[in-house]
Amino acid sequence: MNQIYPFCKTIFLFLLLAVSCTAIRAQACTPQGDETTPGSNNVWRGYVYQGRTFNTYKGFVTEGNATNPNFDQNFGGDQVNYATNGCSIYTDDFSVRYKLTKTFANADYTITVGADDGVRLSIDGGVTWLIDNWGDHSYYTSTNIIRLNGTYNLVLEYYEAYGGNRVSFSIAQECLGDGDPSVYGTGNIWRAYLYQGKNFDVYKGYRTEGTSINPNFDESFGGPYVNYATSNCSIYTENFSARYRLQKTLPLGTYIFTIGGDDGYRLSLDGGNTWVIDKWQDQGYNITSYTAVLSGLRNIVLEYYENGGENRISFDMNSSNTLPVTLRSWSATQLSTGKTQLNWKITDAVNFDHFLVQRSTNGQNFESIQTIAAINGNSSAEQSYTTIDPVLFSSTVYYRLAMVDKDGTTKYSSILTVNANSNSTAVKIYPTIVQNNNVYIETSSRNSNGVIELFDMNGRLLQTENYVSGGRRQFTLKGANTAGAYLLRVRAGNEILAKQTLLVQ
Repeated sequence: MNQIYPFCKTIFLFLLLAVSCTAIRAQACTPQGDETTPGSNNVWRGYVYQGRTFNTYKGFVTEGNATNPNFDQNFGGDQVNYATNGCSIYTDDFSVRYKLTKTFANADYTITVGADDGVRLSIDGGVTWLIDNWGDHSYYTSTNIIRLNGTYNLVLEYYEAYGGNRVSFSIAQECLGDGDPSVYGTGNIWRAYLYQGKNFDVYKGYRTEGTSINPNFDESFGGPYVNYATSNCSIYTENFSARYRLQKTLPLGTYIFTIGGDDGYRLSLDGGNTWVIDKWQDQGYNITSYTAVLSGLRNIVLEYYENGGENRISFDMNSSNTLPVTLRSWSATQLSTGKTQLNWKITDAVNFDHFLVQRSTNGQNFESIQTIAAINGNSSAEQSYTTIDPVLFSSTVYYRLAMVDKDGTTKYSSILTVNANSNSTAVKIYPTIVQNNNVYIETSSRNSNGVIELFDMNGRLLQTENYVSGGRRQFTLKGANTAGAYLLRVRAGNEILAKQTLLVQ
């Protein structure tokens, strides 16, 4: 018994010493800092807590330096002690709240925040979160481009659950493009304005597309996930957009526009007011075509955005359907005999051979009913032609001209519609080349509910006027504000009496 007592006494003294040392260490560990004061001059104040929801305050640290607030911190590694101005924390199940008050010049900035695990960033003292990835996850980054101007209270909050730990912050003033993004390219050469962000967010600069003889192009931006240079700043070929502008005067003719894109694309022929092609959605590369008879000055706008993965935008304007001769007029008149008389005039024939007069009963499938040789296949002088369709029809009939070059190339005119119903009213519209905005409409019988309608070649109604048919009357083209091709339609109720393409000079 006496032998056991000295041993127990020794154990007791050892335990007392250990408790005393622990008490001494606890008294020496006092957290510093008030948990609220922000850093300044690009140096963050980071308030550190044991527990992932800012549970037990342990002390503060600093990040950044006098010239740069950016930092990347891994806390010395996984499952180690990380020193603060106060007490150390164990690098599992901890959190940090970084604060910085900073003044920014008026500019756009790219802010990138990364973490393993949760992280969130506020620029208004923690009221709202500009970036919010508050959840368990391995290290990844989030980026936001924002315009800043003035003094902001930045708060960056971070927590680590277990395993790997890391938090990073970087901010850089954006390189911005100069020049005016509303200016159009000319002479077949587009002005292409590039933006970071798929909604034309941050303008970076411009490029050109097309050549002096051809506006067509096919652009893949050097591939996905690369830097694509502009006149000022590069864009990263992920999550970006482009707006192409070209002002072009089109001679009267039929044009086929073919647009391809991966992802969204859309085409306007009136400066972006309306979209004749609209495929504004995420998609793999595909193409869409639009065909129209056009003439005159056009403000062509092609818009594109890329969301993820591959990128490509292409433009093709096929004017091979432009008339090989200048068709100055083209009209159809129903005679009192019920037959249809076709009249047309041309100029500027070069290596031209003959016409095929074609007819259709459905407006889609045409057959050739007459071949008419060119009066002169090489002449700039005006040439007049007329022919009569000898077949009588009791329903609507459609006509077009196929114009054939000496090399066999065939082009087509616009389609004329003649309502050949026995009860219809013969209508004549002239002249077809309009110099003073006045045309004449003649009808052979009286109709009390007539309507005259003027359309542009995109099908938009520009002008409408009621009239009582019978005889000859003058009609002023008030809606034809610019030179070019227009369509005039005469109807009685739901019955279309005549349609005529007019060239306004």
